[in-house]
Amino acid sequence: MTDERVVRTSARTGVRIDGILATALLAELMTPSPQLWLVSPWIGDVDAIDNRSAAYDAVFPDPSSRIYTLAEVLAGITRAGGRVSVAIRPDQFNNVFLTRLVRHAVSGSVNVIKVEDVHEKTLCGDDWLITGSMNFTYRGMAVNDEAISYRVDPAMAAAARLDFERRFGTRSEATR
Repeated sequence: MTDERVVRTSARTGVRIDGILATALLAELMTPSPQLWLVSPWIGDVDAIDNRSAAYDAVFPDPSSRIYTLAEVLAGITRAGGRVSVAIRPDQFNNVFLTRLVRHAVSGSVNVIKVEDVHEKTLCGDDWLITGSMNFTYRGMAVNDEAISYRVDPAMAAAARLDFERRFGTRSEATR
């Protein structure tokens, strides 16, 4: 089965990726992929799931009516049994996100690979991927004009994960 949605985001049009990202992450919190990959040169601890209406309390072990950040949600996925690998540039900008992710994740469940020349932008689960021009930063998600594809395709997701493992799997800089 293959389903794809291409989203062209822009501050001028108000089109954003937040809803698709939140949906993918909520599904991961409920049924984690064995190995989730986040590949991006720059990652900020951006807003990921808006739970201010308490609509998603059932997926959080200690819910509160607030916005959950990307690091908190990824750490929650590790507490639900998933593993997260992050391929990222060794840039100061990324330190806040990485510190928060590693601090809150289950020990041994996060693999951080720092790669000087990484430029791909992909979040990939067991049978889906979000990929395109968008960095996982405030500007990438809310300001810049971006083209992002959300695709449900188990074969494509598996091929991407194998490629990430081949490219980044043996260069671990930090594991928690």
